[in-house]
Amino acid sequence: MKRTTVKIPDSLDARLRHEAERRGVTISELSREALEAYLIGERGTRRLGAAGAGRSGRDDVSERIEEILAAEVAR
Repeated sequence: MKRTTVKIPDSLDARLRHEAERRGVTISELSREALEAYLIGERGTRRLGAAGAGRSGRDDVSERIEEILAAEVAR
């Protein structure tokens, strides 16, 4: 395992230490967990937080775009 030094603000360090203590884990363990979750996500793929954010559940939006826009303008 490699050792890495990261500079973080005092406020983040305090939060990290508090959370590690709350969970009963080491700071290193919590940091690895956080980095892993951020970089590879829970399913082993990168997270794209905004993906699907505007999903309407309909599959005909591109075909109906003029109708949808006209309805929005009329509001």
